[in-house]
Amino acid sequence: MSFADFKVLTFDIVGTCIDFERGVLDGFRNAGGPAAAKLSEEEIFGAYLAAREHFPGAASAVMRDVYLLAAKNLGLPTDEAAADCYFRFFFNAPAFPDSVDALRRLRRKFRLVAMTNYDRVAYTNCANKLGLPFHDSVTSDEAKYPKPDPRFFAFNLGRQSAFGYKQEEILHVAQSQHHDIGVARELGYKVCWIERRKGLKGFGGTPVPKVLTKPDFHFATLGELADAVERG
Repeated sequence: MSFADFKVLTFDIVGTCIDFERGVLDGFRNAGGPAAAKLSEEEIFGAYLAAREHFPGAASAVMRDVYLLAAKNLGLPTDEAAADCYFRFFFNAPAFPDSVDALRRLRRKFRLVAMTNYDRVAYTNCANKLGLPFHDSVTSDEAKYPKPDPRFFAFNLGRQSAFGYKQEEILHVAQSQHHDIGVARELGYKVCWIERRKGLKGFGGTPVPKVLTKPDFHFATLGELADAVERG
């Protein structure tokens, strides 16, 4: 298999291109005050994931509620000012240092399509941080179903088919085994796992997958993917 086999790269955004774990941690540390400083990353991520499961809707609609529930369980401030503080830091999560350059380089060879569980407004904020590299994008409010629901992928495939692209010409690139890699493989896509937590313990702010899917391509960063593409 060669990168030359593909015409389209579809990308998960939050966690693959944007360092959302930094947003989670910065949000809790700043909204939670001194009590949050005593918490480990694992404790914060665990409470975040439990609360996110309880509030599975669009991040822009539920992230204050996610904080308030997690903060209650962690013994952190639960006033509206703290929730607003967390919200700001969460959505100010930065792009990974390699993302902008890597996407710019990959755009020279492929059609780039964003596939994100963020809604259109939140995604636009991310796209600007990334230098507006995408030719097309699909958001959860448009697809109506968030990943890992297969209907999200069906929505995007129909959209890309309208532009003349076939499924076998698409390589899906993502960090989350739970939201992306496993379901994409089950649906017959070739997949590239960007293992942002390579060398770190656990899955951080992402749900633990039921099964670890072996990808077709495997890198620690988007920069490594871009390097591999350029080597041919």
